Amino acid sequence: MKILVTVKRVEDPYSAIKVKPDGSGIVTEGMSYKPNPFDEIAIEEALRLRDAHQGEVIAVTCGSDKSQTELRQALAMGADRGILVKHDGPLDSDGVARLLAKVVEQEKPDLVLMGKQAIDDDQNQAGQLLAEYLHLGQVTFASKHESLESDAEKAKKPGLQIAGQTARVVREVDGGLETLEVQLPAVITVDLRLNLPRYASLPNIMKAKKKEVKELTPAGLGVDVTPKITVHKMSAPPARKGGIKVPDVATLVDKLKNEAKVI
Repeated sequence: MKILVTVKRVEDPYSAIKVKPDGSGIVTEGMSYKPNPFDEIAIEEALRLRDAHQGEVIAVTCGSDKSQTELRQALAMGADRGILVKHDGPLDSDGVARLLAKVVEQEKPDLVLMGKQAIDDDQNQAGQLLAEYLHLGQVTFASKHESLESDAEKAKKPGLQIAGQTARVVREVDGGLETLEVQLPAVITVDLRLNLPRYASLPNIMKAKKKEVKELTPAGLGVDVTPKITVHKMSAPPARKGGIKVPDVATLVDKLKNEAKVI
């Protein structure tokens, strides 16, 4: 199998996020970055599928030179080679999807795996847009129900079941689980509980430095990435007011009804 998996550079959620005084964006000086956690789950699943079916895992990212750090982390986890679509400006979900579509047309993978969303903007759009541009089947929010297998057994098996040209996917929906089948090639976005991403070992980190990373550009791919969505202003959420203590249940009900107006 040939699997293309995406990895996005995002702000570390444990960093202190501050909005610039003029509201034009967030303060990036001193900010820590990491691969998008949902993308790490996609990378882990791609590696398990490769180990089960043989083949190749290609990690791809869109961004500046700094995105090579996260791309190398994917290579250190075990991806075979990387692709960097180099662009220094802002990218919206549509621009990313159209860039990825061109990469997929070049590489012709059997499967595209993506995190269901990036934790920086939470838009959850790139995977669906990519499938539409490629006219491929798609399954979103791939998950896996906890089985009776031991942790050691689960750590080796892929959550996605591939048989021939068909992928069987379990996804979480309101009220339960849903099992879908999709014909390959296809686009699948992954959710939590599909797997637990591995840590990169020191030998693999060293090997990742020598793995191939191919650089492409939007112009070379023939894609205009001018954002269709622009952010005019950001603002921090209002500070939460301190709570109060009430003497009895009757007072609580009165305040919920007449002040908070939630009952």
